[in-house]
Formats: sequence, structure tokens, C-alpha cells
Amino acid sequence: MKKAAKLALIIPCYNEEEVLPQSIKKLSKLYEDLQKDELITKDSQIVFVNDGSKDSTWQLIEKAHKKSSYIKGICLSRNFGHQEALLAGLYNTYAEIYITIDADLQDDIAAIKPMVKKYQEGCDIVYGVRNKRDTDSVFKRNSAILFYKLMKLLGVELVANHADFRLLSRRAVEAMSEFKEKNLFLRAIVPLVGFKSDCVYYERKKREAGQTKYPLKKMILFALKGISSFSAMPLHLITLCGMLISVLSFLLMIWTVYGYCTGSTIVGWASLMSAITFFSGITILFMGIIGEYIASIFVEVKNRPTYIIDKKLD
Repeated sequence: MKKAAKLALIIPCYNEEEVLPQSIKKLSKLYEDLQKDELITKDSQIVFVNDGSKDSTWQLIEKAHKKSSYIKGICLSRNFGHQEALLAGLYNTYAEIYITIDADLQDDIAAIKPMVKKYQEGCDIVYGVRNKRDTDSVFKRNSAILFYKLMKLLGVELVANHADFRLLSRRAVEAMSEFKEKNLFLRAIVPLVGFKSDCVYYERKKREAGQTKYPLKKMILFALKGISSFSAMPLHLITLCGMLISVLSFLLMIWTVYGYCTGSTIVGWASLMSAITFFSGITILFMGIIGEYIASIFVEVKNRPTYIIDKKLD
């Protein structure tokens, strides 16, 4: 068993003024409890990363920092995105262990204590996994199940029902920093690190205040980013489909020539339009898939900074 370690709790925030006061209160109580249990050291930190919020989120973080020195803040120059905000917190804070969790605390903070114990037992990565999603809508719950099944089918290694609630050791974060891609999908990057890992299960809670920052549009774009960043299977499927359609087209051409030679051809508008519509649709779909990969390459080759820090509260 390892001794008490310095913990950095990383919380990305985007327009969370409604829920942040409650979250700060709960996390401060957790911080005190973990110290009493001698699981973390006194120099541990709670780090809020303001991801370009347009409300009073940063002011609330500053106020909390003045009251409690262990509460720190990182303010990004604009809204870079949830994954980028997580990296800003991980790479600009020094600790022995890191735990990332969203500001709404729908992920149960009671799972943090067993996470730290898993680290003491030798795990470098501990995933927070939802064993119940009763608070999610039927659509969101079923779409999440479909997403994980699709990613598995495409050969992407993911922990099912795990989002971004996880514990990482210092060496796991350092290993993760070797991944230089700009199209960030941490749920798939973390398993690639390969160190000893385990899971802690919990029930997802309802959001107590404010609105979700991941509506349907963002969820779809996030899923597309994950697929295009970690699986070439769609491109392989395009190649296979292209070969199959080429063979079918060649057979159709032979059949058409044979019918013309025997004088049995029948001019049919419906069949012609059906063929044109089908192949046009397939072509546009394939171009769209290829376009997603080209867009990912476009972002990567520019090599722009993942985030820019405006202010820090140390």
C-alpha cells in the first residue's frame, strides 16, 4: 500500500455559475474528509479550469480561491473545448495523482475515495464507470449504448459507460503527454497508455442546477471525432463497398449488353432513376466519410496550440 499522495482534482467549467457554488462546497468537504482519512496530503489541490465562460464562473473561482488556498484556478483565453480544458488542468498542475470530474458533479464524488484506494493498491489508471443511467433520457441512454457498440465494432478500445471521470497517476499523465494529436478523444487515448488499471462503479446523479453543456449536436460531433481519430475501419469499408459495387456494375453492364444483342431490352424510367439515386447516395455518403478524415488531417497538420492560458490562481 502506498502512502498518502498529493491529489489534484481537475474540474473543467463552462458557464457553470448556477451549479458551481454547490460543487465547491461539496468538493471542499470531500477534500477535508480525504485528509482526515490520510488518503491525500495537505498540499493537495482542487483546480477549476475556466474554459472561456461568458458568465460569472471565473469570478466565483477567484472568490473561492481567496477563501481557501487549496482551491486553484486556470482561466483559458477562450472556449477551447472540454477535452482541451482537461489537458490544461492536467499539464499545468503538479501532483502525484489526478482525478478529473465535471463541474455539475453528476458523477458521484463518493467514488473518489475508492479510486484513491485503488491507486494505493498499485493502479495507475482508475476508471469511473456508470452502473446505472436512470437519470439520462431514454434516447441518451440508448444512443450511448449504440455508440460504445459501434466503437467496439470499429476496433476502438473504450471502457463502456465511462466518460471523463477517472484517476491518473503522475506517470500516466506524463505518458499521455506523448500523444501529440489535436483531435482529442481522451476516452480512447487513456487506454492506449497501457498501465495497470481498474474500475470503480457508481450511479449517475441528476444535475442539480444549470443546463448540460453537451446537447445532441455536440454529442454527434464528439462521436465523429472519436471515430475519425481512432479507427480507419470506415475507410476500409468504403474500399470493400467500392469493389463490390464495381463487380455488380460490371455484371449489370454484361447483362445490359446481352439484352441489347438479343433484342429484349426494356426502357424503364423507374429502374433507371432507382439506380441513379442509389449510386449517387452511396457516392455522397462515401465522400462525407472521407471528408471527415481529411478534416481531421487538416486540424493536425496546422499544429495549433491545444489551449492558451490567460490567468492562473496559484
